[in-house]
Amino acid sequence: MDNLFYRKTRRPGNLREALRKLLRNKRLLVILAVALPVAGYVLFGSRGVVQRIRFERQKAEMEQRIRDADAESKRLKDESKALDDDRATIERVAREKHGMVRPGETVYKTSPSR
Repeated sequence: MDNLFYRKTRRPGNLREALRKLLRNKRLLVILAVALPVAGYVLFGSRGVVQRIRFERQKAEMEQRIRDADAESKRLKDESKALDDDRATIERVAREKHGMVRPGETVYKTSPSR
């Protein structure tokens, strides 16, 4: 007699019955038929959320490239200005890049140790 007052337990995972209920509910079907394509367009369309995230990432990468190029340009301008005015800088560059020496100096070349 106690079993009469308890709720019956449903079997989980009955997909066929869930689909039947969904097909019987016409209002829900219409809402899903309209909402799913709209949601798909909003997310994956040419002006959708996914495309916007991709463009934002590209924008950030390009802005970083611009900052790096500006820093390199400034460094090269400073080096150029130093080469125009400073004799010590000219001598350093001539010795490092072109292997020049002063008269009477002896150059000792060593191989890098491993």
